[in-house]
Formats: sequence, structure tokens, C-alpha cells
Amino acid sequence: MGKCPNRKVKKRRFSHKTARLTKFLRKCDDAVYDELQKPDAEKKALPLEEDLPAMGQYYCLHCDRYFASLTVRDGHFKTKRHKKRLKQLVEAPHTQLDADLAAGMGMPDNGPKLMSI
Repeated sequence: MGKCPNRKVKKRRFSHKTARLTKFLRKCDDAVYDELQKPDAEKKALPLEEDLPAMGQYYCLHCDRYFASLTVRDGHFKTKRHKKRLKQLVEAPHTQLDADLAAGMGMPDNGPKLMSI
């Protein structure tokens, strides 16, 4: 027996979805984390923009996505992808300093100084 003739179709559908997700520019984890750390006084109301769905009023800050209506956005809050993103943003993202320290390029940590007699 040969391969299933529908296999190519399923593979094409999957690659189409991933290409669609990467088509739009999204904020990186560190930029979203910085936005979340701002106090509520600095956060502004969303401005009206004609190019965005629903004039840009329904927005998920964690996923950096705009939605067409309030019900669609509330449905998004219940999805697995959004919940995974919330868990991902709890911890601070890695920085270049972390990478340098892991590679041994940072300040040496020789431990606490001992008392000399």
C-alpha cells in the first residue's frame, strides 16, 4: 500500500496556517513584558485607527492582537494559546546580560570573600 493521497493536502493546510501567523509583525516578549510592567496611570486608552479591526478598540496586550468585536476577544481569553502566553509572560524574559553570564563572559563569581587572619 502507498501513502494516503490526502496527506499532501493536510500538510499544505498546516503550512498555510503557520505562514498566516507569521505574516503579521508581533511585539517580542520583552516589549510586551515592559508594557505589562508599566503602572496603570501610564497606560492610555486605545486611539481610534481606521486600518485596524473594530477601529482598534478590542486589543489583547499579552498576545498583541486586535479583534473585531468584544465577544471575539472574550472568546480569545479562554483559548489555550492565550493562557500559554500568560504563563510565558509571568517571568521576566532573558536579556543579553543573562546570555553573557551563561557563556562565561560576565564578571566572575568567586563566591563570598573569606576573612583573612
